[in-house]
Amino acid sequence: MVFRYPAPVTERARPIVGPDYLVAGRYRLQSKLGGGGMGAVWLATDRLLHRDVAIKQVLTTQGLSEEEAQEVRSRIMHEGRVAAKLSHDHAIAVYDVVLEAGEPWLVMEYLPSRSVAKALALVDRLSPIEVAQIGAQVADALATAHAAGIVHRDIKPGNILVADRGDEVGKVKLSDFGISSGANDATEEIGDVITGTPAYLPPEVARGARPTTASDVFSLGATLYTAIEGQPPYGFDEDSDVIVERAAMAQITPPARSGPLTEVLLHMMEPAPQRRPTMTEARNEILTAAFGPGTAPYILGAPVRTEDGTIPAWAARNSAAGLRSPHSSPLPRPQRATAAAAPAAPQPRSKGFDLSALGPNAGPLAVVIGLLIGLLIIIVILVVL
Repeated sequence: MVFRYPAPVTERARPIVGPDYLVAGRYRLQSKLGGGGMGAVWLATDRLLHRDVAIKQVLTTQGLSEEEAQEVRSRIMHEGRVAAKLSHDHAIAVYDVVLEAGEPWLVMEYLPSRSVAKALALVDRLSPIEVAQIGAQVADALATAHAAGIVHRDIKPGNILVADRGDEVGKVKLSDFGISSGANDATEEIGDVITGTPAYLPPEVARGARPTTASDVFSLGATLYTAIEGQPPYGFDEDSDVIVERAAMAQITPPARSGPLTEVLLHMMEPAPQRRPTMTEARNEILTAAFGPGTAPYILGAPVRTEDGTIPAWAARNSAAGLRSPHSSPLPRPQRATAAAAPAAPQPRSKGFDLSALGPNAGPLAVVIGLLIGLLIIIVILVVL
């Protein structure tokens, strides 16, 4: 008889992590900012470069076998390498990946901000014109990510940050590539784990398929839908399994408040992945629907603002609300087809013969007619005399 013993469990002394804790001899923790899919996020000071950073602590591997712990560490290191490939004005930058007490930590750009999820807790819903700016900017960042082979896999209101103070107030950035992956990374099998947040899952992912760039398009569309409608496309339910089932069946409640973005959102949330636009196409469709063609330079890289160019109240702290950002200007307005649709004013009809109706031969004919009239007058005079 052969006995099989379980793999040894990793047990090591764990440091107490808290304010003033020094990570990798360089990053001094200040305060906890929140939690993400892979662990707690802290505000820290980079003692070498003298700047604030956000640093993400991976979930503890205590209680895991050494093999399982190594798998977790490898994944978070992979995350850092993948995310570090992305450099975009509307994406949170990853600066460094370090090991502390045998565990990986991600060092990222710190943006004093409010997430779209927190904004929705304040105002219930955002206007389509504001959501269009957020959507176009995030789509632009994701288009760059997709071109680099990166799939985000967890786009939701909590992962979209809007700077709420300082010179960058109103600036939108996509955060937390915490469960991102390379599009060509074959380390996971289809159907192993459903990754992402149930309320924003594409139907194919809810059914167990591996996330793709088309999945990101759906999740962004669902996120923008939520910001406008005030609820996710699958509605609310305390049981997440019910939401996943609705997602698998593509049971989307039609949007009612999205105005000019209605067709764009429905296109992005097509049940069949192959019928969705690419992320670049989605960005262009959003811009054209809300602001008109050729308006990307006025929206991308600029802060979110109201139609008159001021910072909306939900996006700013205290006295910054309603002010104009130094980097903002009034929003472009799409040219509606009202003038073309109106009937043309009737032109006055001239009495007599209209030579312009003769086209390009009107000039020579006018000369001939003039000569004949002159000759006729001369004949009449001679006869009278």
